[in-house]
Amino acid sequence: MTVRIGRDNIAAIATAVRAGEITARALAEQALGRIAERDGQINAVTRVLQARALADADALDARRAAGEDPGILAGVPFGVKDLFDVAGLPTTAGAQRLADAPSATDDALVVSRLRQAGAVLVATLNMDEFAYGFVTDNSHWGMTRNPRDTERFAGGSSGGSAAAVAAGMVCFALGSDTNGSIRIPASLCGLFGLKPTHGSLPVEGTYPFVHTLDDVGAFASSAEDLALVDMVMRGGGDALSFPSRPRLARLGGWFARNLSPEMEAAMGRFCDALGELTTVEIEDVERARSAAFLITAYEGGRLHAEALRADPLSYDPATRDRLIAGAALPDGLYREAMDLRAQFDARADALFDHYDVLVAPTTFGPAPRIDEPIIPIDGKPQPARANLGLYTQPISYLGLPALSAPLAGDGLPLGVQLIARKGADRALLGWAAELEGRGLLKSPPTKEW
Repeated sequence: MTVRIGRDNIAAIATAVRAGEITARALAEQALGRIAERDGQINAVTRVLQARALADADALDARRAAGEDPGILAGVPFGVKDLFDVAGLPTTAGAQRLADAPSATDDALVVSRLRQAGAVLVATLNMDEFAYGFVTDNSHWGMTRNPRDTERFAGGSSGGSAAAVAAGMVCFALGSDTNGSIRIPASLCGLFGLKPTHGSLPVEGTYPFVHTLDDVGAFASSAEDLALVDMVMRGGGDALSFPSRPRLARLGGWFARNLSPEMEAAMGRFCDALGELTTVEIEDVERARSAAFLITAYEGGRLHAEALRADPLSYDPATRDRLIAGAALPDGLYREAMDLRAQFDARADALFDHYDVLVAPTTFGPAPRIDEPIIPIDGKPQPARANLGLYTQPISYLGLPALSAPLAGDGLPLGVQLIARKGADRALLGWAAELEGRGLLKSPPTKEW
Protein backbone atom coordinates (compact mmCIF):
# COMPACT_ATOMS: atom_id res chain seq x y z
CA MET A 1 0.00 0.00 0.00
CA THR A 2 1.29 3.45 -0.92
CA VAL A 3 0.84 5.95 1.90
CA ARG A 4 1.87 9.56 1.45
CA ILE A 5 2.23 12.34 3.97
CA GLY A 6 0.21 15.32 2.82
CA ARG A 7 -2.22 13.21 0.82
CA ASP A 8 -3.67 10.58 3.15
CA ASN A 9 -5.47 11.54 6.34
CA ILE A 10 -4.05 10.70 9.72
CA ALA A 11 -6.57 8.00 10.57
CA ALA A 12 -5.88 6.19 7.28
CA ILE A 13 -2.12 6.36 7.82
CA ALA A 14 -2.38 5.00 11.36
CA THR A 15 -4.75 2.25 10.20
CA ALA A 16 -2.26 1.18 7.53
CA VAL A 17 0.52 0.97 10.14
CA ARG A 18 -1.66 -0.97 12.58
CA ALA A 19 -2.60 -3.39 9.79
CA GLY A 20 1.04 -3.92 8.79
CA GLU A 21 0.50 -2.40 5.33
CA ILE A 22 3.33 0.07 5.92
CA THR A 23 5.90 0.36 8.69
CA ALA A 24 6.34 3.26 11.03
CA ARG A 25 9.99 3.33 9.99
CA ALA A 26 9.04 3.79 6.33
CA LEU A 27 6.85 6.74 7.29
CA ALA A 28 9.57 8.28 9.45
CA GLU A 29 12.04 7.93 6.59
CA GLN A 30 9.51 9.52 4.23
CA ALA A 31 9.10 12.50 6.58
CA LEU A 32 12.85 12.87 7.07
CA GLY A 33 13.38 12.67 3.32
CA ARG A 34 10.82 15.37 2.69
CA ILE A 35 12.45 17.64 5.25
CA ALA A 36 15.80 17.15 3.51
CA GLU A 37 14.21 17.80 0.12
CA ARG A 38 11.93 20.72 0.93
CA ASP A 39 13.05 22.64 3.99
CA GLY A 40 15.86 24.45 2.19
CA GLN A 41 13.18 26.55 0.47
CA ILE A 42 10.89 26.91 3.50
CA ASN A 43 13.13 27.06 6.60
CA ALA A 44 10.54 25.56 8.93
CA VAL A 45 12.79 23.12 10.81
CA THR A 46 15.28 24.00 13.54
CA ARG A 47 16.39 20.49 14.54
CA VAL A 48 15.91 17.20 12.71
CA LEU A 49 15.44 14.39 15.25
CA GLN A 50 16.49 11.57 12.96
CA ALA A 51 18.00 9.14 15.50
CA ARG A 52 15.10 9.56 17.91
CA ALA A 53 12.46 9.30 15.19
CA LEU A 54 13.88 6.11 13.71
CA ALA A 55 14.34 4.52 17.15
CA ASP A 56 10.74 5.35 18.11
CA ALA A 57 9.47 4.04 14.78
CA ASP A 58 11.40 0.78 15.13
CA ALA A 59 10.09 0.30 18.68
CA LEU A 60 6.54 0.86 17.44
CA ASP A 61 6.99 -1.64 14.60
CA ALA A 62 8.33 -4.18 17.09
CA ARG A 63 5.26 -3.70 19.29
CA ARG A 64 2.95 -4.25 16.35
CA ALA A 65 4.88 -7.36 15.29
CA ALA A 66 4.49 -8.70 18.84
CA GLY A 67 0.72 -8.34 18.58
CA GLU A 68 0.36 -5.11 20.56
CA ASP A 69 -1.80 -2.23 19.41
CA PRO A 70 0.63 0.60 18.57
CA GLY A 71 -2.04 3.29 19.07
CA ILE A 72 -4.54 5.38 17.15
CA LEU A 73 -1.76 7.62 15.81
CA ALA A 74 0.54 4.72 14.97
CA GLY A 75 3.52 5.87 12.93
CA VAL A 76 2.14 9.34 12.16
CA PRO A 77 5.09 11.79 11.85
CA PHE A 78 4.76 15.17 13.57
CA GLY A 79 6.78 18.19 14.63
CA VAL A 80 6.65 20.65 17.51
CA LYS A 81 7.23 24.37 17.86
CA ASP A 82 10.56 24.99 19.52
CA LEU A 83 9.00 25.89 22.88
CA PHE A 84 7.78 22.35 23.72
CA ASP A 85 10.07 20.30 25.95
CA VAL A 86 11.72 17.42 24.12
CA ALA A 87 13.63 15.09 26.40
CA GLY A 88 17.38 15.41 25.93
CA LEU A 89 17.26 18.79 24.20
CA PRO A 90 17.33 22.36 25.50
CA THR A 91 14.01 24.15 25.10
CA THR A 92 15.08 27.31 23.28
CA ALA A 93 11.74 29.05 22.61
CA GLY A 94 13.42 30.25 19.43
CA ALA A 95 16.15 32.09 21.34
CA GLN A 96 19.85 31.63 20.64
CA ARG A 97 20.54 32.68 24.25
CA LEU A 98 18.96 29.38 25.39
CA ALA A 99 20.79 27.14 22.93
CA ASP A 100 23.04 25.85 25.73
CA ALA A 101 20.35 25.72 28.43
CA PRO A 102 20.01 22.50 30.42
CA SER A 103 18.27 19.78 28.43
CA ALA A 104 14.69 18.89 29.22
CA THR A 105 14.37 15.72 31.28
CA ASP A 106 10.94 14.81 29.91
CA ASP A 107 8.74 15.57 26.94
CA ALA A 108 5.99 18.16 27.35
CA LEU A 109 2.79 16.49 28.53
CA VAL A 110 0.93 16.82 25.23
CA VAL A 111 3.98 15.52 23.34
CA SER A 112 4.11 12.53 25.68
CA ARG A 113 0.42 11.80 25.10
CA LEU A 114 0.87 11.93 21.33
CA ARG A 115 3.87 9.60 21.44
CA GLN A 116 1.97 7.18 23.69
CA ALA A 117 -0.71 7.10 21.00
CA GLY A 118 1.92 6.09 18.45
CA ALA A 119 2.85 9.41 16.82
CA VAL A 120 6.53 9.79 15.88
CA LEU A 121 8.29 13.09 16.58
CA VAL A 122 10.67 14.00 13.73
CA ALA A 123 11.58 17.68 14.16
CA THR A 124 11.45 20.87 16.18
CA LEU A 125 10.15 23.88 14.29
CA ASN A 126 10.91 27.55 13.83
CA MET A 127 9.17 30.39 15.67
CA ASP A 128 9.49 34.07 16.53
CA GLU A 129 11.86 34.48 19.49
CA PHE A 130 9.98 33.81 22.73
CA ALA A 131 6.77 33.64 20.64
CA TYR A 132 6.68 37.44 20.39
CA GLY A 133 5.73 38.03 16.75
CA PHE A 134 3.32 37.31 13.92
CA VAL A 135 5.64 36.45 10.99
CA THR A 136 8.29 33.90 12.20
CA ASP A 137 11.33 36.01 11.45
CA ASN A 138 13.97 34.68 13.83
CA SER A 139 17.34 36.43 14.22
CA HIS A 140 19.13 33.09 14.70
CA TRP A 141 17.17 30.57 12.63
CA GLY A 142 16.03 32.96 9.90
CA MET A 143 12.62 33.51 8.34
CA THR A 144 10.14 30.76 7.62
CA ARG A 145 8.56 31.12 4.18
CA ASN A 146 5.05 30.20 3.15
CA PRO A 147 4.92 26.92 1.18
CA ARG A 148 1.95 28.22 -0.83
CA ASP A 149 4.14 31.09 -2.11
CA THR A 150 7.68 31.34 -0.80
CA GLU A 151 7.75 35.09 -1.41
CA ARG A 152 5.17 35.52 1.36
CA PHE A 153 5.10 35.26 5.14
CA ALA A 154 4.06 32.00 6.78
CA GLY A 155 2.66 33.90 9.77
CA GLY A 156 3.71 33.56 13.37
CA SER A 157 4.70 32.94 15.92
CA SER A 158 4.08 29.26 15.08
CA GLY A 159 5.02 29.71 11.43
CA GLY A 160 7.46 26.82 11.31
CA SER A 161 4.74 24.44 12.51
CA ALA A 162 2.23 25.62 9.91
CA ALA A 163 4.77 25.60 7.09
CA ALA A 164 5.95 22.08 7.91
CA VAL A 165 2.40 20.75 7.57
CA ALA A 166 1.56 22.84 4.49
CA ALA A 167 4.76 21.64 2.79
CA GLY A 168 3.87 17.99 3.47
CA MET A 169 6.88 17.36 5.71
CA VAL A 170 4.78 16.16 8.65
CA CYS A 171 1.15 15.11 9.09
CA PHE A 172 0.49 17.56 11.91
CA ALA A 173 2.43 19.94 14.12
CA LEU A 174 2.05 21.58 17.51
CA GLY A 175 2.09 25.30 18.13
CA SER A 176 1.06 27.80 20.74
CA ASP A 177 -1.41 30.67 20.54
CA THR A 178 -1.26 33.76 22.75
CA ASN A 179 -2.64 36.44 20.45
CA GLY A 180 -3.22 34.44 17.28
CA SER A 181 0.01 32.48 16.86
CA ILE A 182 -1.78 29.33 15.68
CA ARG A 183 -4.70 30.94 13.87
CA ILE A 184 -2.68 33.44 11.84
CA PRO A 185 -0.23 30.88 10.33
CA ALA A 186 -3.16 28.49 9.76
CA SER A 187 -4.96 31.20 7.79
CA LEU A 188 -1.95 32.26 5.73
CA CYS A 189 -0.82 28.68 5.01
CA GLY A 190 -4.28 27.22 4.32
CA LEU A 191 -4.62 24.88 7.31
CA PHE A 192 -6.95 24.09 10.18
CA GLY A 193 -5.61 25.38 13.49
CA LEU A 194 -7.36 25.54 16.86
CA LYS A 195 -6.82 27.97 19.70
CA PRO A 196 -8.62 26.00 22.42
CA THR A 197 -10.67 27.28 25.33
CA HIS A 198 -8.07 28.95 27.53
CA GLY A 199 -6.61 26.45 29.98
CA SER A 200 -8.34 23.41 28.49
CA LEU A 201 -5.16 21.79 27.13
CA PRO A 202 -2.18 21.18 29.42
CA VAL A 203 0.77 23.54 28.98
CA GLU A 204 3.11 21.59 31.27
CA GLY A 205 6.52 21.37 29.62
CA THR A 206 6.15 24.42 27.38
CA TYR A 207 8.14 27.64 27.61
CA PRO A 208 5.77 30.35 28.89
CA PHE A 209 5.13 33.77 27.42
CA VAL A 210 1.89 35.29 28.78
CA HIS A 211 0.21 32.97 31.29
CA THR A 212 -3.09 34.86 31.07
CA LEU A 213 -3.39 34.16 27.33
CA ASP A 214 -1.08 31.23 26.43
CA ASP A 215 -2.60 28.06 24.97
CA VAL A 216 -1.25 25.12 23.00
CA GLY A 217 -2.85 23.51 19.98
CA ALA A 218 -2.21 21.86 16.65
CA PHE A 219 -2.20 22.35 12.88
CA ALA A 220 -3.56 19.83 10.38
CA SER A 221 -4.77 19.78 6.80
CA SER A 222 -8.29 18.61 7.70
CA ALA A 223 -10.77 19.17 10.49
CA GLU A 224 -10.99 15.41 11.03
CA ASP A 225 -7.22 15.14 11.48
CA LEU A 226 -7.20 18.08 13.86
CA ALA A 227 -10.05 16.63 15.91
CA LEU A 228 -8.17 13.33 16.31
CA VAL A 229 -4.96 15.05 17.43
CA ASP A 230 -6.92 17.33 19.77
CA MET A 231 -8.62 14.33 21.39
CA VAL A 232 -5.28 12.67 22.11
CA MET A 233 -3.83 15.87 23.52
CA ARG A 234 -6.79 16.14 25.89
CA GLY A 235 -6.23 12.59 27.11
CA GLY A 236 -9.39 11.26 25.44
CA GLY A 237 -12.95 12.40 25.06
CA ASP A 238 -15.97 11.92 22.86
CA ALA A 239 -16.48 13.55 19.48
CA LEU A 240 -19.16 15.92 20.73
CA SER A 241 -21.56 17.90 18.58
CA PHE A 242 -23.93 20.80 19.02
CA PRO A 243 -27.37 19.69 20.29
CA SER A 244 -28.98 20.73 17.00
CA ARG A 245 -28.08 22.74 13.93
CA PRO A 246 -25.79 25.44 15.36
CA ARG A 247 -27.18 28.95 15.61
CA LEU A 248 -24.85 31.22 13.66
CA ALA A 249 -24.00 34.91 13.56
CA ARG A 250 -21.37 36.91 11.76
CA LEU A 251 -19.23 39.33 13.74
CA GLY A 252 -19.46 42.78 12.20
CA GLY A 253 -18.05 46.17 13.09
CA TRP A 254 -14.37 45.75 13.93
CA PHE A 255 -14.36 42.32 12.23
CA ALA A 256 -15.81 43.66 8.96
CA ARG A 257 -13.44 46.60 8.55
CA ASN A 258 -10.10 46.63 6.74
CA LEU A 259 -10.68 43.39 4.83
CA SER A 260 -8.92 42.86 1.53
CA PRO A 261 -11.22 42.52 -1.51
CA GLU A 262 -10.39 38.80 -1.68
CA MET A 263 -11.29 38.22 1.97
CA GLU A 264 -14.46 40.30 1.76
CA ALA A 265 -15.66 38.30 -1.24
CA ALA A 266 -14.70 34.94 0.30
CA MET A 267 -16.40 35.75 3.61
CA GLY A 268 -19.52 36.81 1.72
CA ARG A 269 -19.65 33.52 -0.21
CA PHE A 270 -19.09 31.48 2.93
CA CYS A 271 -21.77 33.25 4.94
CA ASP A 272 -24.24 33.07 2.04
CA ALA A 273 -23.67 29.31 1.86
CA LEU A 274 -24.46 28.99 5.56
CA GLY A 275 -27.78 30.77 5.12
CA GLU A 276 -28.92 34.17 6.18
CA LEU A 277 -26.64 35.12 9.09
CA THR A 278 -27.45 37.81 11.59
CA THR A 279 -24.64 40.33 11.98
CA VAL A 280 -23.71 41.11 15.59
CA GLU A 281 -21.07 43.30 17.19
CA ILE A 282 -19.01 43.19 20.36
CA GLU A 283 -19.08 46.72 21.67
CA ASP A 284 -15.69 48.48 22.02
CA VAL A 285 -13.84 45.41 20.76
CA GLU A 286 -10.84 47.58 19.89
CA ARG A 287 -10.38 48.09 23.64
CA ALA A 288 -10.17 44.32 24.05
CA ARG A 289 -7.42 44.19 21.46
CA SER A 290 -5.55 47.02 23.18
CA ALA A 291 -5.91 45.27 26.54
CA ALA A 292 -4.53 42.03 25.05
CA PHE A 293 -1.53 43.98 23.72
CA LEU A 294 -0.97 45.51 27.16
CA ILE A 295 -1.27 42.20 29.06
CA THR A 296 1.13 40.60 26.59
CA ALA A 297 3.72 43.34 27.00
CA TYR A 298 3.40 43.48 30.80
CA GLU A 299 3.54 39.73 31.51
CA GLY A 300 6.20 39.09 28.87
CA GLY A 301 8.30 41.95 30.20
CA ARG A 302 7.99 40.77 33.81
CA LEU A 303 8.91 37.21 32.81
CA HIS A 304 12.14 38.35 31.15
CA ALA A 305 13.01 41.33 33.37
CA GLU A 306 15.81 39.64 35.30
CA ALA A 307 17.45 38.16 32.19
CA LEU A 308 17.14 41.48 30.38
CA ARG A 309 18.95 43.23 33.21
CA ALA A 310 21.70 40.62 33.24
CA ASP A 311 22.30 40.16 29.51
CA PRO A 312 20.14 42.35 27.23
CA LEU A 313 22.38 41.94 24.19
CA SER A 314 21.64 38.22 24.00
CA TYR A 315 18.08 39.00 22.86
CA ASP A 316 16.90 39.70 19.33
CA PRO A 317 16.81 43.54 19.32
CA ALA A 318 13.18 43.66 18.15
CA THR A 319 12.10 41.29 20.91
CA ARG A 320 14.28 42.96 23.53
CA ASP A 321 12.89 46.45 22.97
CA ARG A 322 9.28 45.32 23.29
CA LEU A 323 10.01 43.29 26.42
CA ILE A 324 11.82 46.21 28.04
CA ALA A 325 8.89 48.50 27.24
CA GLY A 326 6.49 45.95 28.72
CA ALA A 327 8.50 45.59 31.90
CA ALA A 328 8.19 49.34 32.42
CA LEU A 329 4.37 49.35 32.31
CA PRO A 330 2.76 50.31 35.64
CA ASP A 331 0.95 47.68 37.68
CA GLY A 332 -2.23 49.75 37.76
CA LEU A 333 -2.55 49.76 33.99
CA TYR A 334 -2.18 45.99 33.92
CA ARG A 335 -4.87 45.57 36.60
CA GLU A 336 -7.18 47.81 34.59
CA ALA A 337 -6.68 45.63 31.50
CA MET A 338 -7.40 42.51 33.54
CA ASP A 339 -10.49 44.02 35.16
CA LEU A 340 -11.85 44.96 31.76
CA ARG A 341 -12.03 41.27 30.83
CA ALA A 342 -15.04 40.73 33.08
CA GLN A 343 -17.00 43.28 31.06
CA PHE A 344 -16.10 41.64 27.76
CA ASP A 345 -16.76 38.15 29.14
CA ALA A 346 -20.29 39.29 30.01
CA ARG A 347 -20.81 40.66 26.49
CA ALA A 348 -19.59 37.41 24.92
CA ASP A 349 -21.77 35.32 27.25
CA ALA A 350 -24.78 37.39 26.22
CA LEU A 351 -24.08 36.61 22.55
CA PHE A 352 -23.74 32.89 23.23
CA ASP A 353 -27.15 32.92 24.89
CA HIS A 354 -28.47 33.36 21.34
CA TYR A 355 -25.78 31.85 19.08
CA ASP A 356 -23.56 28.77 19.12
CA VAL A 357 -20.91 29.90 16.61
CA LEU A 358 -19.66 33.35 15.68
CA VAL A 359 -18.03 33.74 12.27
CA ALA A 360 -15.18 36.20 11.64
CA PRO A 361 -12.12 36.54 9.41
CA THR A 362 -8.85 35.25 10.81
CA THR A 363 -6.65 37.79 9.03
CA PHE A 364 -7.28 40.82 6.83
CA GLY A 365 -6.57 38.78 3.68
CA PRO A 366 -3.87 36.60 2.10
CA ALA A 367 -0.30 36.38 3.33
CA PRO A 368 1.60 39.65 2.79
CA ARG A 369 4.69 39.59 0.64
CA ILE A 370 7.97 39.50 2.55
CA ASP A 371 9.31 42.39 0.46
CA GLU A 372 6.13 44.42 1.13
CA PRO A 373 5.42 43.74 4.83
CA ILE A 374 2.42 46.03 5.27
CA ILE A 375 -1.33 45.78 5.55
CA PRO A 376 -3.82 48.63 5.08
CA ILE A 377 -5.65 49.75 8.22
CA ASP A 378 -8.15 52.59 7.94
CA GLY A 379 -6.63 53.51 4.60
CA LYS A 380 -3.06 53.74 5.84
CA PRO A 381 -0.22 51.21 5.44
CA GLN A 382 0.71 49.59 8.75
CA PRO A 383 3.42 47.00 9.57
CA ALA A 384 2.15 43.45 9.11
CA ARG A 385 4.42 42.22 11.92
CA ALA A 386 2.39 44.11 14.51
CA ASN A 387 -1.06 44.00 12.96
CA LEU A 388 -1.76 40.52 11.60
CA GLY A 389 -3.52 39.83 14.92
CA LEU A 390 -6.18 42.44 14.25
CA TYR A 391 -9.04 39.92 14.50
CA THR A 392 -7.44 37.21 16.65
CA GLN A 393 -6.26 39.20 19.67
CA PRO A 394 -9.74 40.17 20.95
CA ILE A 395 -10.77 36.50 20.90
CA SER A 396 -7.66 35.47 22.84
CA TYR A 397 -8.46 38.14 25.40
CA LEU A 398 -11.83 36.46 25.98
CA GLY A 399 -10.34 32.94 26.24
CA LEU A 400 -12.81 31.53 23.72
CA PRO A 401 -12.14 28.47 21.53
CA ALA A 402 -11.47 29.65 17.98
CA LEU A 403 -10.78 27.49 14.96
CA SER A 404 -9.12 29.00 11.91
CA ALA A 405 -10.26 27.05 8.88
CA PRO A 406 -9.30 27.50 5.21
CA LEU A 407 -12.09 28.85 3.01
CA ALA A 408 -12.55 26.84 -0.17
CA GLY A 409 -11.52 28.66 -3.31
CA ASP A 410 -8.76 29.39 -5.77
CA GLY A 411 -5.83 31.67 -5.14
CA LEU A 412 -3.87 32.24 -1.96
CA PRO A 413 -5.31 30.77 1.26
CA LEU A 414 -7.83 32.73 3.32
CA GLY A 415 -8.89 31.68 6.81
CA VAL A 416 -12.15 32.09 8.69
CA GLN A 417 -12.44 32.02 12.48
CA LEU A 418 -15.22 29.85 13.89
CA ILE A 419 -15.67 30.90 17.51
CA ALA A 420 -17.73 29.15 20.20
CA ARG A 421 -18.49 29.48 23.88
CA LYS A 422 -15.91 28.21 26.36
CA GLY A 423 -15.78 24.42 26.49
CA ALA A 424 -17.35 23.83 23.06
CA ASP A 425 -14.05 22.98 21.35
CA ARG A 426 -14.98 19.43 20.37
CA ALA A 427 -18.37 20.45 19.00
CA LEU A 428 -16.70 23.21 17.00
CA LEU A 429 -14.27 20.73 15.41
CA GLY A 430 -17.11 18.34 14.61
CA TRP A 431 -19.11 21.08 12.90
CA ALA A 432 -16.05 22.19 10.92
CA ALA A 433 -15.69 18.63 9.64
CA GLU A 434 -19.30 18.82 8.40
CA LEU A 435 -18.56 22.07 6.56
CA GLU A 436 -15.45 20.49 5.09
CA GLY A 437 -17.62 17.61 3.85
CA ARG A 438 -19.90 20.17 2.17
CA GLY A 439 -16.92 21.70 0.38
CA LEU A 440 -17.08 25.04 2.20
CA LEU A 441 -13.76 24.56 3.98
CA LYS A 442 -10.77 23.03 2.26
CA SER A 443 -7.02 23.02 2.69
CA PRO A 444 -5.21 23.46 -0.64
CA PRO A 445 -3.45 20.33 -1.90
CA THR A 446 0.19 19.94 -0.94
CA LYS A 447 2.46 21.25 -3.65
CA GLU A 448 4.57 18.70 -5.51
CA TRP A 449 8.22 19.70 -5.04
